[in-house]
Amino acid sequence: MFFGRKRSRTIEMTKLSSLVADNLEIVGDVIFSAGLRVDGRIQGNVISKDGERSLLVLSEKGSINGRVRAYDAVINGAITGDLEVEHFLELQANARVSGNIIYRQLQMECGAVVDGKLEKLEDGASGANVIELASSTPAAATR
Repeated sequence: MFFGRKRSRTIEMTKLSSLVADNLEIVGDVIFSAGLRVDGRIQGNVISKDGERSLLVLSEKGSINGRVRAYDAVINGAITGDLEVEHFLELQANARVSGNIIYRQLQMECGAVVDGKLEKLEDGASGANVIELASSTPAAATR
């Protein structure tokens, strides 16, 4: 007997066809398709083309200061801005996200830090689940 297969709960293998190397800083928006690995710094939004099953890999050395949108993402660096992942998001141990995260599936390792809201996208027409997180680092309230 065959049973229907559940939707994939892993990142789809995509060729990382583009690289922002660790000696590179980009100021401006980046629009990509297929796969993008970021080891350097981006000051601007990082957006995958609509309808693409894209993969964003942000290494421990990489940082993005802007809004990020991808189909799949593996984050191990720093993002300052909102993050939207349509399919599968993996936050590795050195991930630092200061902004709201919208995701469908999430894997978060011990050590990853999120300072913002987590909002789970639902497969059906039901409403989204929202979780508010704040980093354990005390805010500089007095100066």
